[in-house]
Amino acid sequence: MRRVAITGHRGLPAEVERAVAADLRERLGRVTGPVTGLSCLADGADTLFARAVLERGGALEAVVPAERYREGLPAEHRPVYDTLLAASVLVHHLPHVESTPESHLEAGRYLVEHSDELVAVWDGQPPRGLGGTADIVDYARRQGRAVTVVWPEGARR
Repeated sequence: MRRVAITGHRGLPAEVERAVAADLRERLGRVTGPVTGLSCLADGADTLFARAVLERGGALEAVVPAERYREGLPAEHRPVYDTLLAASVLVHHLPHVESTPESHLEAGRYLVEHSDELVAVWDGQPPRGLGGTADIVDYARRQGRAVTVVWPEGARR
């Protein structure tokens, strides 16, 4: 079973979300055999990936960075998060209480360490803070993990 993890940007413009969602569905459709997707289920890339995994008939594993992670997500995303969490075949809870950049960095590292490949919805820019997409991509590359970057040509955040 192929284990694929996601890292990526939040707060994407609608047109970027549509393009990324289509790309993720197409890429996952090319994977031969069963696939398990690992995601923190945040708004943006995490959710687009989780939905694509489920649409493909794959198994979803959630990684929860902290006990209060849900409270740190946008209020309008929490019902989506709850639905995806309930659809997960396995939920990995990291030992943090507060949802902080440090807990997010650790969650990103967990995703890398427990997958065969990392898909990064990433504009190629440096991180805006600790634990951002660029940090997780860098960590995956240093670990020798396969990294696939998804970013629509000409797109902006």
